[in-house]
Amino acid sequence: MRKFTSAKADRFTESVIRDMTRQANRYGAVNLAQGFPDFPAPEAMKRAACEAINRDVNQYAVTWGAKSLRDAIAVRSAAYNRIPCDPETMITVTCGVTEAMCVAMLGCVDPGEEVIIFEPFYENYGPDGILAGANPRFVRLRPPHFDFDPAELRAAFTKRTKAIVVNTPNNPTGKVFTRKELELIAQLCIEHDCLAFTDEIYEYILYDGAEHISLATLPGMAERTVTMSGLSKTWSATGWRIGWMIASPQITSALRKVHDFLTVGAPAPLQEAAAVALQFGPEYFRELARGYQARRDLLIEVLRDTPFRTVVPAGAYYAMSDISAFRASDDVSFAMQLVQSPGVAVVPGSSFFAQPSDGRELVRFCFSKRDETLREAARRLSLLRAP
Repeated sequence: MRKFTSAKADRFTESVIRDMTRQANRYGAVNLAQGFPDFPAPEAMKRAACEAINRDVNQYAVTWGAKSLRDAIAVRSAAYNRIPCDPETMITVTCGVTEAMCVAMLGCVDPGEEVIIFEPFYENYGPDGILAGANPRFVRLRPPHFDFDPAELRAAFTKRTKAIVVNTPNNPTGKVFTRKELELIAQLCIEHDCLAFTDEIYEYILYDGAEHISLATLPGMAERTVTMSGLSKTWSATGWRIGWMIASPQITSALRKVHDFLTVGAPAPLQEAAAVALQFGPEYFRELARGYQARRDLLIEVLRDTPFRTVVPAGAYYAMSDISAFRASDDVSFAMQLVQSPGVAVVPGSSFFAQPSDGRELVRFCFSKRDETLREAARRLSLLRAP
């Protein structure tokens, strides 16, 4: 019988992260795997969504985003990211950053061209590149600070390089790229005449004085950067699927065409609510960072009393832990054992590497959870003993 599936689909699996949520549900485990908050989204934003629905804002919005939302994105990106942009020609609203990254790959990268990806990496980037026909080149982020080797990064750029993916603050490591690191990336992009795709979805979740710098603000990068962010993490609404891309008018023209035929548009009433959320005052963002720092510190304190060896993140809401003290055969079997007993779901580290064996002694914890959720996880994890 003829094979009915594509060679592209055969090259990647379903999401390991989302599968761990299914496993958590199956075994009644505390879910510290998938990156969604288990606490409410802001009341004002939810009210705005209900009001929009009741006003019958229930049909298609403009394909590249409701004007109210694009205007709000332009104001906030100029104020926070220092990226001035025309909402009519430079902003595209997408179904989350997940769609945005895929659109960027499909809209800007031709089959056979290369895309540089720092690893460990968020698991979607690999399949995005495969779907675009790109050839990935990986550059390692190494603990304890998840720095990269400048020489290794330079060597990754070739005449076939079309783009580099920069995720800061980073999932899964919690790394926040420094200005010096971003300046080197910018220098290499200009030298090799290539693009940067920046995933900045965790841009407001920073700790211990870490600073978020958008790569597009560095000299020569505005015209060659696709800056991506969204509602999911900052406004605790991962299920709404509202993201956006900022790029030059020329690049935006290509992105909008791909987006139009990929999803048509993001949910119309939720776009109106997102426009309201983007206008929250500075106290909202200060409280967001303060609350997440408290959760981070709680998780780190818990893990210090276990055999896990954990890197303290500078941003985002994840922590990578070394599990070598447990002498597990591999990270996947360890995660499956953990979700069943004592009942805590984590993400196996192998899902963040091109070669799964490179992550066999790592797992990722997510701490975007209520204090009571983290304390219950702590109680369960306290039962663990190293062999």
